[in-house]
Amino acid sequence: MKQTSKKKINTLLVQTKLKEAQLRLFSVLDFQRILGIENYGSARSNISRYLKSGLIQRASKGLYFLTDNPPSNFELANKLYQPSYISFETALSFYGIIPETIYGITSATSRPPREYIVKNIKFSYKKIKKTCFNGYQALKIQNILVFIAEPEKALADYLYLVALGKRKLTYERIDLSKIKKNRLLIYAQQFQRHKLSEIINNLYAQPKHNQTVIY
Repeated sequence: MKQTSKKKINTLLVQTKLKEAQLRLFSVLDFQRILGIENYGSARSNISRYLKSGLIQRASKGLYFLTDNPPSNFELANKLYQPSYISFETALSFYGIIPETIYGITSATSRPPREYIVKNIKFSYKKIKKTCFNGYQALKIQNILVFIAEPEKALADYLYLVALGKRKLTYERIDLSKIKKNRLLIYAQQFQRHKLSEIINNLYAQPKHNQTVIY
């Protein structure tokens, strides 16, 4: 049944309906549709009320989540700024290519760079050329499909930042046994930067990696 425009929606109903819809991130329009609210203004008013009560939190302008049912960090990274896919050191850590645990989430985008702070976590978006915006896949992580770079593309994206002087490279920390060199070179060539090719050649020339090359 449709709700009247002035009616305040029961808290339990809000939680139940949003969870049943399996929508951990939602817009005002999503909220209006799922709760059966007649007009957009009433949906906004209800969201504002629940923001004040703490039932709902704002992820970014126009994007919200239930406090007791937050999205995963990877899901949030995909939705905060689109189009984007998780890459760079975040994806490298996820695949175990670098040993560090990365607490911020870094993604690639074809749009201008951007940063958000949500749930005390920094979400960074690094711009790459549209012709290089590829090499990612949809993986089911925590039962949610997220867009994340393939291992070779994540490394190519990261080394591109190294070539630009925006990241430092410690050769010993990269496990190339999980990287297919030919695939890495294909992705690297898309950037059309000679410095990037030099970095990759130097990386594979390190004694540690001479016996672990996968083509």
